[in-house]
Amino acid sequence: MASLDTFGAKSQLGVGDASYEIFKIDRVEGHERLPFSLKILLENLLRTEDGANITAEHIRALGGWDPKAEPSVEIQFTPARVLMQDFTGVPCVVDLATMREAVRELGGDPSKVNPLAPAELVIDHSVIADVFGRPDAFERNVEIEYGRNRERYQFLRWGQTAFNEFKVVPPGTGIVHQVNIEHLARVVMPRGGQAYPDTVVGTDSHTTMVNGLGVLGWGVGGIEAEAAMLGQPVSMLIPKVVGFRLHGEMPSGTTATDLVLTITEMLRKHGVVGKFVEFYGSGVTSVPLANRATIGNMSPEFGSTCAIFPIDGETIAYLRLTGRNEQQVALVEAYAKAQGLWHDPSHEPSYSEYLELDLGTIVPSIAGPKRPQDRVPLTDAKADFRAALGGYVSDGIESPVDEASAESFPASDSPAVFAENGGGQPHAAETVVKGRASKRVKVEDFELDHGAVVIASITSCTNTSNPQVMLGAALLARKAVELGLTSKPWVKTTLAPGSKVVMDYYEKAGLLPYLEKLGFHLVGYGCTTCIGNSGPLPEPISAAVNEHDLAVVSVLSGNRNFEGRIQPDVKMNYLASPPLVVAYAIAGTMDIDLTSEPIGTSSEGKPVYLKDIWPTPQEVQETILQAVSAEMFRKGYVDVFAGDERWTSLSTPTGDTFAWDGSSTYVRKPPYFEGMTPEPVPVRDIAGARVLAKLGDSVTTDHISPAGSIKPDSPAGKYLTEHGVARTDFNSYGSRRGNHEVMIRGTFANIRLRNQLVPGVEGGFTLNHLSGEQEPIYDASQAYQAAGVPLVILAGKEYGSGSSRDWAAKGTALLGVRAVIAESYERIHRSNLIGMGVLPLQFPPGETADSLGLAGSETFSITGIEALNEGTTPRTVRVKAGDVEFDAVVRIDTPGEADYYRHGGILQYVLRKMIEH
Repeated sequence: MASLDTFGAKSQLGVGDASYEIFKIDRVEGHERLPFSLKILLENLLRTEDGANITAEHIRALGGWDPKAEPSVEIQFTPARVLMQDFTGVPCVVDLATMREAVRELGGDPSKVNPLAPAELVIDHSVIADVFGRPDAFERNVEIEYGRNRERYQFLRWGQTAFNEFKVVPPGTGIVHQVNIEHLARVVMPRGGQAYPDTVVGTDSHTTMVNGLGVLGWGVGGIEAEAAMLGQPVSMLIPKVVGFRLHGEMPSGTTATDLVLTITEMLRKHGVVGKFVEFYGSGVTSVPLANRATIGNMSPEFGSTCAIFPIDGETIAYLRLTGRNEQQVALVEAYAKAQGLWHDPSHEPSYSEYLELDLGTIVPSIAGPKRPQDRVPLTDAKADFRAALGGYVSDGIESPVDEASAESFPASDSPAVFAENGGGQPHAAETVVKGRASKRVKVEDFELDHGAVVIASITSCTNTSNPQVMLGAALLARKAVELGLTSKPWVKTTLAPGSKVVMDYYEKAGLLPYLEKLGFHLVGYGCTTCIGNSGPLPEPISAAVNEHDLAVVSVLSGNRNFEGRIQPDVKMNYLASPPLVVAYAIAGTMDIDLTSEPIGTSSEGKPVYLKDIWPTPQEVQETILQAVSAEMFRKGYVDVFAGDERWTSLSTPTGDTFAWDGSSTYVRKPPYFEGMTPEPVPVRDIAGARVLAKLGDSVTTDHISPAGSIKPDSPAGKYLTEHGVARTDFNSYGSRRGNHEVMIRGTFANIRLRNQLVPGVEGGFTLNHLSGEQEPIYDASQAYQAAGVPLVILAGKEYGSGSSRDWAAKGTALLGVRAVIAESYERIHRSNLIGMGVLPLQFPPGETADSLGLAGSETFSITGIEALNEGTTPRTVRVKAGDVEFDAVVRIDTPGEADYYRHGGILQYVLRKMIEH
């Protein structure tokens, strides 16, 4: 794209024998005081200035950014590339294939539907930890994965051949965000004779992991990503930027996980939704790159758009370690220094708000039992678990007592106590122990109780390619095994690293046998447990948990622990560092103080404490130096897009348009463009609407979007059964995202959803106001649509927090929901609703559904929406619900979003623009 170059910013940068065209940031007045992240946006505008979407006024506005002002200036940001994982990537490719047909039907050229920016998809969300705790677990799980997902994988291989600039990293390679930081990220992009900052939008909220490398990027919905692939800039307001000053050094015994859980807690409390977070100060240099990436990864957990570190010597060292070629490494350093993007600890940019953290105050921590921001110091974990347990049991727990008056139990008498006394059917012995309910259930040769750790998983993109914590976990395992400790028999132990390099350095260090001795065999290179692909619990344990309503626990090294996400049988979920995951597998229970109580008994009969097996920083560092090398990364990524024999032997369809299989239950042509006209139909006010669901605070996209396993008696399960799919082949919702029929039926179907229209009921149910009957949400929506009744959703604070699940918006739209009225929204979901033609509204400041007296039984009308047809966006619209009337705030925040809404959605907007040209 040619730039008008109003500011004379075009210049040349020589690096070695190569010369690159660059756009100098210092040509714009005010550049020197801008935060690192806004300098990247400034370069983006200079390079893409076209006089229409990006003008000199936009560039001056960014140069003259007022840190304290409320965001009001809209800019168009053009990301350098798009990153996808397969759960969200499959529907992207489905939509692109459908767009090709729609363009042809409207008289356009289908070949125009092609990624204009590099788009890379990593298949990492499909492997399920079905098989675990045995040497062949990885091979068996990959085999099962291919069997389940053959149709999807054939479809993705077709996309790789049919679309330009689209590449696929095959299954069994690594987790998307790890592959991104270790290989795909350029940091500085050399393309078409230019060099410019590598920027990215991704179809997973944890795209922000790449912020640790100094790459500006964040998660967007699949629909936004598709638009970016098709050359549409991302419309955004120039954001506030929170400066987060780091100083000091982390104490011995603490990990990146402890640091990031502390930062998550601080930033959630401060409030950073819609803002950029940027780290600066003297402490930045002491934060290893892998830890920076861990912090960037959890940006969605604090709610910020990004959480970025500047480029410095640590960035360069990491690029060399991960096998980047020397020309690229030299380009990154030369470009960053030439553009004022190199970190200078003595320079403090202007920031909108300030926070600071002394790294020396970090303490070992976990987070749970249901939100990543709920940090618990490890010293308080037992007391906190006991206090939380009352909300998860139905057997008369006493009021929580303080730890001083609660009984203390050795590990052998913990709630997950086990006894070697024969098998038999599960039975329960109920008692109430001080401070917690106890319900000991006999299962085979052990007993389960509330708080039993039934899943201990080293998984998720957050930590599983961070050598400090991964080798720390393995060293802890070695010490534990040498002392004769074992994992408890009821714990499902899984190891799912972020990349193959992890297994290389485990092998080089000779540490894998110790992890395997504790049951941590490789189960796959994928997200597994963190996204609900934890697989089933062993049948006797699952039966006991469900029959006796046990509140059992998962401990995982992930970033998400929302209710109902990890495993249907597991009520309480805790995030922890990989070493602590291993420790909790050995302890077998959450009802233990790992800082003061024995974790187990040695082979010599002596009590063993966590401090006895915790590796020292020196041990970890020495192992890293001995075991991790650049050659491992070069070897691991040399043929990253090629795939193994399973991948290359897949039969692949050919042709510019996809041959849809009408019998497929994985990939179906969606209805978004049916009946679409060349010109948009005017938007209409809403009349006669009914409430599909009335929801509380912190309803996540996990509550809304289909995720995890598909229950046989659910609408989606019944659909699959009717289409001849055996129960064993249901697979997960995520794997079936290319089939809108399955996904609609799973929208709002989370087993932990609490719809206030049906008090006391958990799951995807509602009151059908037409019949007065309680029904599954899907069934009720079908009845409403058949009767021509539009629907609304009522919600509380932070509606749509969590992963950037496009199906949370797609499913909402396809259920017939025209508007959502909430107290507040998370950024991505609000944007996605607009992208699917659903109107996001906000209650008046200080008001809620309850304060306004809304029961959810009212008939709603919403007027004032039609003002959008005049080219303006109304600040409020009038809502009438029964006898209640109020002005709802319209959360269409930019002119670009208003255009998308007028067109019925972002894809319709893009498609019509293609036809115009």
